Amino acid sequence: MGETKLTFKRMEKKYLLSREQYEKLFSALEEHIEPDVYFRSTVCSLYYDTDDFSLIRHSIEAPVYKEKLRLRSYGVPGRDDTVFIELKKKYKGMVYKRRLAMAAGDAAAYLAGEAAPEERSQMTKEIDWFLRQNKVSPKVFIACDRTAWVARDDHELRITFDENLRWRETELDLTRGSAGESLTEPGCVLMEIKIPGTAPLWLAHLLSEQALFPTGFSKYGTCYRDHILGEYFNGVIECV
Repeated sequence: MGETKLTFKRMEKKYLLSREQYEKLFSALEEHIEPDVYFRSTVCSLYYDTDDFSLIRHSIEAPVYKEKLRLRSYGVPGRDDTVFIELKKKYKGMVYKRRLAMAAGDAAAYLAGEAAPEERSQMTKEIDWFLRQNKVSPKVFIACDRTAWVARDDHELRITFDENLRWRETELDLTRGSAGESLTEPGCVLMEIKIPGTAPLWLAHLLSEQALFPTGFSKYGTCYRDHILGEYFNGVIECV
């Protein structure tokens, strides 16, 4: 297995594919890609936000700069298993992601303000600053089943396919399993292309030939717009 990477700077392009589009594209991609060291996983993410969802509301307005905080695991963790606190920032199309590895129970307690991390670092300083600026708590759990690939000629080019996207707003704890309600239509596949620089010509040609274009799809953003927004405003109106 490869060494766990904790910092990222890259371009990320997303494509929402039908099952037919996915199968046709993958058939053409096969000769150019090979399994990543983290080939198959269930990606579980717990998104943190303010009570009025100010972070995701700002994000879906497509600003020049945006950031989010999430707690992520690969598979369903036990309390002592490693998870990642992730600060993800996007500025002028470039994604910057930094993450901190901690035990699941310790990470949840730290983000809730109930315990301090055992070791201090530049990353904990950034998380502390974020938590001071934003009064956040877990709002949404989102999971998917992922296969990850890298280009045969450049392992910095990573392509992932996420299926069975699902969400819940109860049991907001990574240790409580990966079940949830469907987030997308049956058969939808979310492809993400992650690369530090420009895509190779072979990939650009494949996408062009199959008339596939990037989308602004966001798992948390889609969940908020399609499932939470109406419920939130109905609650606000009822309380007034």
